Amino acid sequence: MKPNRNETERQQKRAENALFEAVTALQSSKECRLFLKDLCTPAELQALVDRWQVVEYLQQQLPYRKIHDLTGVSVTTIGRVARCLSDGSGGYQTAIDRTTPP
Repeated sequence: MKPNRNETERQQKRAENALFEAVTALQSSKECRLFLKDLCTPAELQALVDRWQVVEYLQQQLPYRKIHDLTGVSVTTIGRVARCLSDGSGGYQTAIDRTTPP
């Protein structure tokens, strides 16, 4: 959360939930693409794409340096993504489970 916001924690949580509801209301990858292109700057969208790509390479158990060479993503970011995969909230794993064919 940004510092110096004039919102209470409750207001911020409500705004966050509204965003999550908007995302879950999307019904296709095309709708999601349009929404994210409107919501994010090109750099923000690229950062999201990069992190999701890192997830795929981590699933293949590639070394961080190899992932960096393939993507240009910093080793620090790769480490953060790896930590979220192992110790995060489970969001990456849920997405992996739902997008990977059996």
